[in-house]
Amino acid sequence: MKEFEDPINTAVFTTRFVVNDNKLITYVSHDVEDGAWQFFSDDEIENYEDVALIVGLGEIIELDKTVLEIAHLQMGFIATRQSASDNWLISKQDTEK
Repeated sequence: MKEFEDPINTAVFTTRFVVNDNKLITYVSHDVEDGAWQFFSDDEIENYEDVALIVGLGEIIELDKTVLEIAHLQMGFIATRQSASDNWLISKQDTEK
């Protein structure tokens, strides 16, 4: 399985749902603007600032080793899934906002 090209101490964005509640990561983005990684569960978020966390990439890998399946995700793309047994679906990020 491929490793991420970014070092494991790379700061990534996530939520307390993923880190504290150990929720399944169902959405990953690799942003085209700055190369930032984001790892989210399917929880509804009303105010991102209330639940946002910045952790090291290595912590995300420890929480969910299946993210290694998408370590190759290019900048400007997202990966989604419904459950842990689903394959990741890769698509281009919608940059129209």
